[in-house]
This record gives sequence, structure tokens and C-alpha cells, in this order.
Amino acid sequence: MARITVIGGSGYAGAAVVAEAQRRGHTVTSLSRTLPTDPVNGVEYVRGSVLDDDVREGVVADRDVVVVALSPRGDMAGKVEGVVESLIQRLADTPTRLGYIGGASSLLIEEGGPRLWDLTHDHMPAEVKPEVQTGLDALELLTSSPEGLDWFYVSPPEEFGSWLGTPSTGRYTLGGDVLLRDADGTSTISAADLALAILDEIEVPAHHRMRFTAIG
Repeated sequence: MARITVIGGSGYAGAAVVAEAQRRGHTVTSLSRTLPTDPVNGVEYVRGSVLDDDVREGVVADRDVVVVALSPRGDMAGKVEGVVESLIQRLADTPTRLGYIGGASSLLIEEGGPRLWDLTHDHMPAEVKPEVQTGLDALELLTSSPEGLDWFYVSPPEEFGSWLGTPSTGRYTLGGDVLLRDADGTSTISAADLALAILDEIEVPAHHRMRFTAIG
């Protein structure tokens, strides 16, 4: 079994990864600034800020996998990039894999491009653009990281969030750099189903220094 830390483990995606990892019998630590109202039995919950070097080191040391599921909003706006840089420096040339749950905007509409971001940024609300840029920057940071870092980047589909009420199906369809849609053109997945894909990647690594996506 793996020793897994989820940074941002009380959020929509992070909490689902925590729950699925514990269900499969892994040793799970969740770091967040607020504790969940409905904690998962057997999970170690650490309350603190990932911006605190000592707190961050305490949940990263001796882990097999560290998954970043931070929301770059509010007082975390503009700070997630620094967290990723710190983790890259800390984990390069170690056995620990680094996973990052980002966004869909860096996905290609079709093979060869353009990106979803290239087609949507002119119509996107100004307040949302910095969040999207963080996801783009995080992927670039990982792509240009030292070869000694084993990372994976997860792009949810175009529609992903707690407010959508997307039902869980217990299955997923996996993709790479191209945005996936189902037969009726929908591009969505529940957090629980995305967590299935992430835990399958953790248990049977297939995307080394690569990005993948999934739909439900």
C-alpha cells in the first residue's frame, strides 16, 4: 500500500481522492486549512497552511505520492505556483511522485490544437482567468521540471465542479492531451469517478511526466 498525501484534501476533488485512497487501504494524509465536517475514518487530517514550510515538509516527507488539489482562489490566488515550485525542488530526485489536479483549459480541442483556452479566454469572465492561468502555469512548471521528478498532471473535463451535481457512474474513460466528450457532446465527470482514475494511476503508474484526462 502507498503512503499518500493530498494537499487540499477537503475540497471537491481532493476529498474524493482522500476517500477513494482510504477505501483502497492506502495510508492517507490530508492537508487543508479547514477540517472536513464529515471526515473519513482512518485518514490523518492535518490542519494548516501549505505555505508554511514546516507544515508542508511534515506531510511530504517519506510519502510515495503527493497530490496537489488546491484551489487558486481567495487568498491563495497567485500562490499555488510557488507551492508547485517548492514541491518540485523538494521532490526532484526522490522516489516520491507528484500529482497535480489542474483544469481543462490546457487540453487540446483536437489533435494538433488549438487548446480549449485559446478558444475561450476572450469570452471568459475576468475574475476566472487568473485561476485558469494557474493551471496552465502549473503544467508548464511540471513539464520543465528536472528529469528526476516523476509527476503526473490531471485535467478534468470541460465541466467539473460540485455545483454541477454530476452523478457518479463508477467508471471513467481515459484520455491524454485532447479534450474528451461522450456521444452527446458532454464533457464532464464526478469527483468520485475522477478519483478512480487518479488512484488507478497511483496504483499502476502509466503516465510518467505526462498529463491525462478522463470523463465519466
